[in-house]
Amino acid sequence: MNFVDELRWRGLIHDIMPGTEEMLQKGMASAYIGFDPSSNSLHIGNLVGIMILKHFQLCGHKPYALVGGATGMIGDPSGKSEERNLLDETSLRFNQECIKQQLSHFLDFSGTTANSAVMVNNYDWMKDFSFLAFIRDIGKHITVNYMTAKDSVKKRLDTGMSFTEFSYQLVQGYDFLHLYQNHGITLQMGGSDQWGNITTGTELIRRKVGGEAFALTSPLITKADGGKFGKTESGTVWLDPERTSPYHFYQFWLNVADADAMSYIRIFTFLTKEEIDALTARHNEAPHERVLQRSLAEEVTRIVHSQEALDGAIEATNILFGKGTHESLAALDEKTLLAVFEGVPMFELSRTDLEAGIPVLDLLTRHTQVFPSKGEARRMIQGGGLSLNKDKLSDPEEIVNHTRLISSKFLLVQKGKKQYYLIRVN
Repeated sequence: MNFVDELRWRGLIHDIMPGTEEMLQKGMASAYIGFDPSSNSLHIGNLVGIMILKHFQLCGHKPYALVGGATGMIGDPSGKSEERNLLDETSLRFNQECIKQQLSHFLDFSGTTANSAVMVNNYDWMKDFSFLAFIRDIGKHITVNYMTAKDSVKKRLDTGMSFTEFSYQLVQGYDFLHLYQNHGITLQMGGSDQWGNITTGTELIRRKVGGEAFALTSPLITKADGGKFGKTESGTVWLDPERTSPYHFYQFWLNVADADAMSYIRIFTFLTKEEIDALTARHNEAPHERVLQRSLAEEVTRIVHSQEALDGAIEATNILFGKGTHESLAALDEKTLLAVFEGVPMFELSRTDLEAGIPVLDLLTRHTQVFPSKGEARRMIQGGGLSLNKDKLSDPEEIVNHTRLISSKFLLVQKGKKQYYLIRVN
């Protein structure tokens, strides 16, 4: 495949330096993208860079993932309105190891092929670089005029920026020079906000060693309604299942707007153009079936997590929307169960009380406040409108004991089709 053509139809090219496509057509090339190690997990905003590196590898080229251990200690001013907190080396090293594990789910780091992926950490070549040596050997090649002309700097001149952040583009530019000289990397890629930093690297390579290097950036992902991509009411959508459960991850993609689904399915999946065109046609015929959203959610959840995690997320979704069974509910682990029913009314119950058995009417009125009166609870049971753990309740005199618990500590009461109450037994 032609790498640039592949990115172009997927809407993943914002700027590309002249000559880049021709360089890539000459044979296997090496390129890198940098990842910020300020957290112990990447988030879905990082998925764009990860997908681009994967496409690069699928097209026969050699991808490098740079973890910014050194630049992470400085802080990139691009897109920022103020200085950020800096991390110590111990925290950065821990975060880098976590990121490496996540990237390994996408890229082939096996080392068994010529284009196996490689991870590098700029702290390894910056840690012994003295300040005097850096400003003498590197700083003299890039003028202050050149650096202040960059958008990332110009936008901060009025509000102020430290010398630390001002130096960021020069340190990142040196990364490119180092990788060019030591790994033969001729292309740096990143988001469109990185264009200034990346071209500082190409300019440094030209001025210091007379070499030729290239730049390619992708658009920053936005939402059709103008909201920030990757943010929900509960916060950032992370790739780490401990920070964002596979269920919530799946739900994020399932609930995107139609206009967003049409662009996201090209960006965040490996489906072919023909497959996406067919799905789009089906979606346009019956938008209410949300074919694009379901395909997007399934593909991305499978890629990021696993088929097993996807199956669990689909099952959990079915349970929430009334299609689940007692067996499917019982199969949920505690974390997923709590994720599915996050926000529903929850009541606490003593395990001692439940061991002896509690009449269901007492459970629903005296021990919890699912119903204000036994009469109302009785009428709903007799009318077939109440379920316990997805089983219809038919006997108002039933005794509920510990044998009914889900995950050894929960009871799920469902009133009608959409009203849920969770009882936690301690």
